[in-house]
Amino acid sequence: MTATRPHRSVDPLTLEVVELIGAVVARYHQEYEDAAARHGLTGAQARVLSLLALEPLPMRQIAHRLKCEPSNVTGIVDRLEARELVERRPSPGDRRVKVAAPTEEGARVALSLRESLDFAREPLARLDRDQRLALRDMLRTMIGAE
Repeated sequence: MTATRPHRSVDPLTLEVVELIGAVVARYHQEYEDAAARHGLTGAQARVLSLLALEPLPMRQIAHRLKCEPSNVTGIVDRLEARELVERRPSPGDRRVKVAAPTEEGARVALSLRESLDFAREPLARLDRDQRLALRDMLRTMIGAE
């Protein structure tokens, strides 16, 4: 027999905040998918390319950061490589390990993707600097990254 947890009532304010966070995330993901499609990419391809634009990474680290299986990342990188947006090269720290890195065109596409995400910027522009700092600090607290 499984133990049941006692039902705890969640206050309406918490429910509203959770729903608002969900709406923000959904809008962001939709805009990201739309921006990716304008570049002929899937959302997953765009996320990998954007991640690699920050730094070249081995497949396992890409998978870890995106919370997916390394085999999925290999296929995504293969498709990006076929489009000449990503290349595999030896890791500077261990030449036995290959890292994926953006090509010059891949870096350009990643920058264009980042610049086209107006949804993330427009609502934040309505907040002054102190409000943005407070929001950042609250989000850090929520995810335990204080």
